[in-house]
Amino acid sequence: MDFALSDEYRMLADTVTRFVDRELMPLEPAVLAREAAGEPCALTDEETEALNAKCRELGLWGLDAPEETGGANLPAVALVAVNEAVGRTVVPFTFPPDSPNLHMLLATASPEQREKYLDPYARGETVSAIAISEPGAGADPAGMRTRAVLDGDDWVINGRKIWISRARKAAFTIVMAVTDPGKGSRGGISAFIVDQGTPGFEVTRDIPIVGGARTHEVVFEDCRVPQSQLLGEPGQGFAPMQLRLTVRRLQMGAWCVGMAERALAMLVEQANQRETFGALLADRQAVQWWVADAATKIHACRLMVQHAAWKQDRGEDVRTEASMVKVFATEMATEVIDHAMQAHGAMGMTKELPLQLMAQQVRTMRIYEGPSEVHRWVVARRLLRT
Repeated sequence: MDFALSDEYRMLADTVTRFVDRELMPLEPAVLAREAAGEPCALTDEETEALNAKCRELGLWGLDAPEETGGANLPAVALVAVNEAVGRTVVPFTFPPDSPNLHMLLATASPEQREKYLDPYARGETVSAIAISEPGAGADPAGMRTRAVLDGDDWVINGRKIWISRARKAAFTIVMAVTDPGKGSRGGISAFIVDQGTPGFEVTRDIPIVGGARTHEVVFEDCRVPQSQLLGEPGQGFAPMQLRLTVRRLQMGAWCVGMAERALAMLVEQANQRETFGALLADRQAVQWWVADAATKIHACRLMVQHAAWKQDRGEDVRTEASMVKVFATEMATEVIDHAMQAHGAMGMTKELPLQLMAQQVRTMRIYEGPSEVHRWVVARRLLRT
C-alpha cells in the first residue's frame, strides 16, 4: 500500500483545508452562539447557499459522484483527507451530496431512478434522507416492523421510523421495510424511494439530540408507492443498506481524526501557556502523557481509515474494518477531546469554546450507524466463527 497521495489528490486536500480555514472556521462563533441559545446547531439557508456556491467555484462538489453527473469520482483514499479536514470544525457542513445515500443509489437505482433521483441528487439539486431505525429496533434489523405489502401495481407501506436526519427537507427518503417476514435480513428486507408529500407519509415530530442536532420521527399509514419506487430487487435491500453504512463509518473515522487533531492542538497550546503552582501544564507528566497518547492514537486511527479505504477501492469487503474504525475512532476522539477540556479547566466547560460541542457530537457518533457494543460483537462473531 502506497500512503502517498498523488499530486492531484494532495492539491485537492490542500484546497479543502483552505476552504475549512477560510469559509467554515469563521462561521464557528455564530454556530456556537446558536447552540448555546438552545437553537439547532445549524447553518442558515443563506450561509449554506454561500458555501455551496464556493464549493462549485472551487470544484468541491460531487467529489465521489460519477463523472457523467458532473462529479469527480474520487476514490475512497482521496476522500480520507477531505473528511479529516472537515472534521476539524464544528460547523455542520459536508460537501454535497451526502455520500452514503449516493453510494446506495449507485448500487441499486434502475435507469429510470437514476434519471429521476440519482442524477439530480448527484448534481446537488435535491436533498435525501434514509429511514432505517424504528422505536425498539435500532441496531437490530431483525426487529424491524415496518411492512411493505404488494397490492396490485403498488407497494403499501405501514410502520414507524425514528432518528431520521433531514426528513423535513428531503425531496425523497429511502425507506427500509420488511417484505418477507420469514426471511428477515436474509432476503426479506427491501428499500423504497418515497417522495416528500406522498399521502400516508408524515413527519410526526422533531427530536432534538445532544450536539445541537435535530432528528425526526415519521409514520407510514397506508403509504402507497408504485412498483417503480422499489430500489433494487425485492428482498435485497439489506446489502445495499450495509454498503451505505460502511461508507458512513469510514467517513466518521476520518472526521474523528480531524476532530481529535483540533482538540490536541488546543491541548498543546493550553499546556504551553497555562501555569499552575509555578509550572507549566506542559511540564506535568500527566499532561505529557495525554499529548503522547493522543498523537499515537490519532496516528493509528488515520492508518486504520486509510487502510480500509484502500481495501474498499480495491473492491474488497471492509465491513469488519469499518466496524473496527467506528469503535476505535469514536472512542479515541472522545478521550482526546475530554483531556483537552480537562486541560482548559473551567474554560473547557464553557460554550464559548468548540470543545464542548465536539464532545457532544462525538458522543452521538458512538450511537448512530451502530453503537460501539454492536460493532464489538460483530467483529468478535466474525473472528470466532472462522
